[in-house]
Amino acid sequence: MYRTILVINTMHIGDLMLVTPALRTLRENYPDAKITLLTDKPLGDLVRCNRNIDECLLIDKHGADQGLLALVRFIRRIRRRHFDLVINLHRNERASAIAAFSGARRIVGYAQPFFRRFFDQALPNNAMADTPPDRVKHQVLCHLDVLREAVGVTCIDDRGLEMWLPADAEAEADRLWRERVARGGAAGPVVAFNIGASWATKRWPADYFAACADQLIREGCDVLFLGGPTDVALVAACTAAMAERESPQLHVLTGEVSLAVLAGLLERSSLFLTTDSGPMHVGVAMNVPIVTMFGASPVPTFYPYDAKDILIKTPEPCHPCGIHDCPRQGADHMACMKHIPVDVVMKYVHELLAAYGGRPARDLPRQAEGSHACRVIAL
Repeated sequence: MYRTILVINTMHIGDLMLVTPALRTLRENYPDAKITLLTDKPLGDLVRCNRNIDECLLIDKHGADQGLLALVRFIRRIRRRHFDLVINLHRNERASAIAAFSGARRIVGYAQPFFRRFFDQALPNNAMADTPPDRVKHQVLCHLDVLREAVGVTCIDDRGLEMWLPADAEAEADRLWRERVARGGAAGPVVAFNIGASWATKRWPADYFAACADQLIREGCDVLFLGGPTDVALVAACTAAMAERESPQLHVLTGEVSLAVLAGLLERSSLFLTTDSGPMHVGVAMNVPIVTMFGASPVPTFYPYDAKDILIKTPEPCHPCGIHDCPRQGADHMACMKHIPVDVVMKYVHELLAAYGGRPARDLPRQAEGSHACRVIAL
């Protein structure tokens, strides 16, 4: 029925990874269609080798494609492609406009109110903060509902989040692992840390991470700090607070690697201790066991989409607030994070290391079917 399909998601790292089960399902239902994914240019390495698409189309929304006139030019490029089907999986104005004016034979998915009139079928995204509680679903399941209800797919092929590494990123990850992490061979499991997040309210205290890193090093593990350029100062302060900061088992690659290389390093790690963040979802795609702490984020909609992972949260009355900076004062400031103790987190770190033998993620079996809901620990 559809020969050419365009899927739109131009949001953030994690949001893009959460689209990958929908891409696999589309490929299963339309094996002969040409499937194109439109995403933000800096995120291209996360999906350009995805085996379920034929083409990755990039928009430089903070560069050449920034501004209204540039957006109009970009939409004209899309219209010249004459897509049979456009599926918008990103509910902001830019993505809604691209879909609405794409000229496709059929246009479906999420849309801002003004643009809904141009869609053949616009659906609510039931992972958003304004969703009634009885309708809330994980973001992956919302995307699959779009395919069922608006596209008419009959077979859902949900194998969880997926990512394939470009050859150059795989080679760089291997080099860094040999030269910076496993020099002479790491003595024990490597536990990767990601302590940054886009919101302050998603960050577990840095000194708590430092305490975990000290304990793991004393127990014979290697600790690898990852993260992007904006996390460099945060990680520097965290490692400065460590008693084991001079240990050869401590490795810091924060701000030094691309997203694809970060994925390759996670694939070689045994466990990922992380905030709710884009790298968390990359870790899910790379099959590494995860322990994560949730503060401002709604658990039902954005939990790590893998049954072997563990999410820890506290019963604060304001959780989940969805606020970037905590407005509470004094002892209550960031209580949702401060009230998740180090010893509780380490309990589950030890549990997952024991359950999977401290093996690298790439050596672990993948969950092929069934529920991908993680285990939630409500303190």
